[in-house]
Amino acid sequence: MPANKFIQRLNNPVLFRLFLLWKLPAAFFSGVRIREIDEKHCVVTVPYKWFSQNPFRSTYFACLAMAAEMSTGSLAMAHVSNRKPAVSMLVVKFEAAYFKKATGRTRFECRDGDLLLSVVEKAIATGEPQTCVTTSAGINAQGEKVAECLITWSFRAKA
Repeated sequence: MPANKFIQRLNNPVLFRLFLLWKLPAAFFSGVRIREIDEKHCVVTVPYKWFSQNPFRSTYFACLAMAAEMSTGSLAMAHVSNRKPAVSMLVVKFEAAYFKKATGRTRFECRDGDLLLSVVEKAIATGEPQTCVTTSAGINAQGEKVAECLITWSFRAKA
């Protein structure tokens, strides 16, 4: 299955870091990392460090947003990789609610792999663009919810 091959590449630390450096340098330097991924869920972390800080001694909201998007986008990319016909994907809406200061490593988890797969398959079957809203919850080391992000993805089968 194509998703498994893509997931194997993401789980390779060297290949993943090269990918980040080449395609997402801000995520590379901020320390955003995939910690767990399979076809159904993805966990991404972002540390609180000099490169990801804001003046209020917490993780900058944009770094938190990067990690949240990566937790959903990695699942989406796994489901569109090596499809025939090819499927394009794009974030069309991003909503976030922040509940606490992120002062340490924040873990973002998305469990919408099945939803993403069904929407990608529907986009291929109908030939029409399809959207879905994915959720990524940010949790700190104490288990407290730091943020919740709703990311709307659009998928379209290429002609």
